[in-house]
Amino acid sequence: MTHAAGLRLKTYLLISLMVIFGPLGDVLLSKGMKQIGPLSSWALPDIFRFFEATFASSTVWLGIASLFSFFIAYMLVLSWADFSYVQPASSAAYGVVALLGYFILREAVTPTRWAGIVTICAGVFIVGHTPPKTTEF
Repeated sequence: MTHAAGLRLKTYLLISLMVIFGPLGDVLLSKGMKQIGPLSSWALPDIFRFFEATFASSTVWLGIASLFSFFIAYMLVLSWADFSYVQPASSAAYGVVALLGYFILREAVTPTRWAGIVTICAGVFIVGHTPPKTTEF
């Protein structure tokens, strides 16, 4: 395997992890916070109860762990690939967000949103066919 092929494989793998862990973390946080409910008032005891419930929620902690995994993958891939490649390629996560929102959170996703997501994913496909690294750092 050539260096360029290995770089492309590593980049695809980490971007795939980013596309999974970022939206999953967001959805888990959303689900956890909906289970906790809104802050009832700005009185100090209510604020403490709210944060106590938040930090006791396993769903919230799973979301945090997933977002931390996303962040690690993001830092690693940016250490060798161009930002102008990574950021657009990771935008495939928008499609994953819509799917997770629809199936896990039971949110309605309108045809207009799906059309926008398809447009974004088409752009991701185009960016994915360019070299991940154009500089020699």
